[in-house]
Amino acid sequence: MPIRDTIGQLVLPFAHMQHFTRADFVAARSNAVARAWLLGRTAWPDRRLALWGARGCGKTHLLEIWAAEHDAVLLSGADLTCGDVARLFGAGRGSGVVAIAVDDAECCADERAVLHLLNGAREHGMALALSGRRPPARWPVTLPDLASRLRATMAVEVRQPEDMLLRVVLLRLLAERQIVVAPAIVDWLLPRLPRTAATMLEVARRLDHATLATGRAVTRAMAVGELHDLLTHDPLAHDPVITDPAVTGGVE
Repeated sequence: MPIRDTIGQLVLPFAHMQHFTRADFVAARSNAVARAWLLGRTAWPDRRLALWGARGCGKTHLLEIWAAEHDAVLLSGADLTCGDVARLFGAGRGSGVVAIAVDDAECCADERAVLHLLNGAREHGMALALSGRRPPARWPVTLPDLASRLRATMAVEVRQPEDMLLRVVLLRLLAERQIVVAPAIVDWLLPRLPRTAATMLEVARRLDHATLATGRAVTRAMAVGELHDLLTHDPLAHDPVITDPAVTGGVE
């Protein structure tokens, strides 16, 4: 439902389109190993690979690149059922399915569905790419056969992004929402925020809400007000001299 901000206008919950293409992916050291395994030419054991890492680290983006380039069926683990798996393999190779990708695979509530998926992909010789917050060997499953197959799955971590990549991620998230933030504000914010991709997602979400609700550009005062619980003081991050009222919002 639409949300009316207490200080401003009606805020509609518009979805923001993200671009999950190879051209839009930012290569960095933190994702180099995952990129090499998923998008390279190295064969996966049992044709099965799992990417794991924290929210926002790039797992979904990489998985969608792979799915697009391999004509793979892309599924959501949270919605996966035994019926879905049966339909995938019901017609064998005649189904047209040649590869499968499952995002957030560890979120599947039906362990039998995951087990049948792994078994079916192996039986039909299909490549299977998975993603999750944790490596498959640490997924909380109870079926012994599934636990065994997950332990045997090649797992590669997508590590937390380095500072350079965090800056790119934040600027891209802001651009997707058509939010203009002065470079001086970005420079001031980044050293004071937790260095995670999930934080950048939350920053963009809050600033988007604030600008829509107030109809104003982002100032440092607005950023502090919206992000106060995320901000930490880094003694190495000295305050830049910002005198433009449009940037400071009247706060020095």
